[in-house]
Amino acid sequence: MTIQQIQRALNAIFLSQIKSVNGEIEQIYASDLMSDVLAYGKADAILLTGLATQQAVISAHMAEFKGVVFIRGKKPKDNALKIADQHDLVILSTTLDMYESCARIYEIQSGKSQAKFKKGKSGDQIEDLSLTENFSINGDDFANAGAVSTEIKAILKKIGLDHQIIRRVAISTYEAEMNVVMHAKHAQVTLRLTPDSIQIVVDDVGKGIADIDLALQEGYTTATDEMRAMGFGSGMGLPNIKRNTDDLQIESEVGKGTRLTLNFVINS
Repeated sequence: MTIQQIQRALNAIFLSQIKSVNGEIEQIYASDLMSDVLAYGKADAILLTGLATQQAVISAHMAEFKGVVFIRGKKPKDNALKIADQHDLVILSTTLDMYESCARIYEIQSGKSQAKFKKGKSGDQIEDLSLTENFSINGDDFANAGAVSTEIKAILKKIGLDHQIIRRVAISTYEAEMNVVMHAKHAQVTLRLTPDSIQIVVDDVGKGIADIDLALQEGYTTATDEMRAMGFGSGMGLPNIKRNTDDLQIESEVGKGTRLTLNFVINS
């Protein structure tokens, strides 16, 4: 496929100087984790990312990519475009989210949809669906708190999952995200979706949990008065997650961080 085909499929706009739009693109690599881009991306690919910074452009250049597509209408405000022009990288921006962008590009490559599914009623089956997406959360970033869980909910709604399981995933993910914002430095979030299950892993670097059993008790909290004044930290975070997941696994080490693995069954 060509850059022009990608641009048309995503209804994207060019942000960089347009050089060649007809060169063959070997692969699309979708990620917000630049270390993964450098580790697994292949030369002559296009990076699809929500990380609208010059680091995304530099990573694409180091990995010998041909360009970057920023999703959700994002446009970098730093030196990203200058760096792109210096190294002949094509930069585009699309208003689509990561899932829909990947699905449209997949259709270009294969001529068929990425997932087949029925919508709307409890018990509907999802066929041939496999999806992995990565996100990041910054601690103490209350201005953007909830952005990751909102994006995950949007992905599940587009797929057409039953609204009850979407609600459970959304509540659990939002509570986990708020825990990171309040108590950790940062976290990586991985969404894994199969025809039968949803798994969300929230792996943070932070304080850790000294007593997991105590932390699971309703009303127990280590939130500050300032956090409680903003409406957070009532001591219902982990209990809410446990209540809404089919399986919750907690691994934690004081002074290092916590990993939450949230599992949901789609078809029982």
